[in-house]
Amino acid sequence: MRAITVSDHDAGVAGFSLTELPYPQAADNDVIVRVHAAGFTRGELDWPHTWIDHAGRDRTPSVPGHELSGVVAELGYGTTGLSVGQRVFGLADWARNGSLAEYTAVDARNLAPLPVDIDHTVAAALPISGLTAWQALFDHGRLAAGQTVLIHGVVGGVGSIAAQLAREVGARVIGTGRAADRAQALELGAHAFVDLDAEKLEDVGEVDVVFDVIGGDVLARSADLVRAGGTLVTIAEPPKNRPYDGRALFFLVEPDRARLADLAARVRDGRLKPVVGAVLPLAEAAAAFAPGKRIPGKTILRVAED
Repeated sequence: MRAITVSDHDAGVAGFSLTELPYPQAADNDVIVRVHAAGFTRGELDWPHTWIDHAGRDRTPSVPGHELSGVVAELGYGTTGLSVGQRVFGLADWARNGSLAEYTAVDARNLAPLPVDIDHTVAAALPISGLTAWQALFDHGRLAAGQTVLIHGVVGGVGSIAAQLAREVGARVIGTGRAADRAQALELGAHAFVDLDAEKLEDVGEVDVVFDVIGGDVLARSADLVRAGGTLVTIAEPPKNRPYDGRALFFLVEPDRARLADLAARVRDGRLKPVVGAVLPLAEAAAAFAPGKRIPGKTILRVAED
């Protein structure tokens, strides 16, 4: 099968190589998925398990990518709840070969059934972005109706879903980004927008929840914006500054089959529209994620046709 592999941490996405690899083997409770569409997160090249397995052994050349949508091609021993030929989407395991391949082995618990009326390219934009947004806002941030949330990077793959989810529950949404992002942020449901290059972040005032995907100075300055009892949530890096009377936390997304199914239901009835920025073939993976290439929304690689 064809797959994108990486072997050199320092090379970044420039080290992506389109390679022929053996067909994967299904472990107990696995499924083999014929991948139709896949997502990649730039930060994963800095994750330890991109390069080593759970035992700490080098596993390069490794296949990156952890978001996928496709069709079940094979069931491992003991696998239940899914069937061969079924459309599925979800998360590939962190410490195993990922989704930028024609076939990948995935723990069945990390996959949810995909309705026939949702395109694979849309479904592949949901797993990490959708679960991250939900867990940040509601599991960790405890966002509720009538509260205000500040979402940094609001037109990105994660931020765009977070804005829609927050607006749906009745929260006031303030988004941040660059000047060119303003119109799209408002279309996504943001009530207000801050241009981080030209406007003062501190003018936002106090908010109940800050959800940060940027890190650095933006994250550090955000702690002072959290009102008493509020929460600063980030996926960029552990926060160094904490709200005076609130919580600050860094988290990693966790698989959740039930929540994936819930997100898919929202897509079906029009309550949620993942922003797919570009759809490119697997062979163009390096160019798709090259440094400096900025496309609002989630870039998806199409691996196979329906």
